[in-house]
Amino acid sequence: MEQNKGENKGYDGVMSILIIEDSPKMGLAMKKGLTEFGFAVTLCDSGREGEELAAGETFDVIVLDVMLTDHDGMDLCRNLRRREVKTPILMLTALSGTDDKVAGLDAGADDYLTKPFEFEELVARVRALMRRAAPSDSVQLQYADLEMDLARRTVCRGGQEIDLTTKEFAFLEYMMRHPERVLSRAVIGENVWDMNFDPFSNVIDVYISNLRRKIDKPFDSPLIQTKVGAGYMLLAKSKEEEPAACEG
Repeated sequence: MEQNKGENKGYDGVMSILIIEDSPKMGLAMKKGLTEFGFAVTLCDSGREGEELAAGETFDVIVLDVMLTDHDGMDLCRNLRRREVKTPILMLTALSGTDDKVAGLDAGADDYLTKPFEFEELVARVRALMRRAAPSDSVQLQYADLEMDLARRTVCRGGQEIDLTTKEFAFLEYMMRHPERVLSRAVIGENVWDMNFDPFSNVIDVYISNLRRKIDKPFDSPLIQTKVGAGYMLLAKSKEEEPAACEG
């Protein structure tokens, strides 16, 4: 493990990053580049040691390689979430298929980056995760009978608690912050994933399907609507059926 002494863990406003990567060449390259961008970087080449560091210390973002020699990155990510580590996790993977990406996100990762990647994209994704993790003025969101508690990371509908993955929670949070507004695939990708998200990927469709299964299917009135050719929106059916008001 290599660490920037004295700058770590957000001292003096410095944003701290934990990199769990067992390739010395890649790990050192990421550490050097991110340090030059002003981040405090801790580099760990062991999955097991990285898990204990992530659970025991405070970091702003964790960069986690899936293919670790001593630990499966997916399992490590799940373990951190089970240990209630809420630090945003950027997963590095050589697997570019949709199923692989969804598996990583369902394991608790907040974003993924496929190898090989440009260093500028790594920096952009790290910054995006830090922005999304910034404290919000609102602790609770509500639309119709759907409630979200941002502090407790819980979602309820009609008083029934709904279990969501990290990425499902982030997706629903964005929709609840912009209710009754059509959100295009590009806008969703940029704000829930990253500015470089491919709008033609079917990852969004997979997550919309998951949210509908959990948020809408058990209840009488669907809230997640599809606007063909435009995107998706959070809209109570009764409001959708109301005639538009005239403007005069």
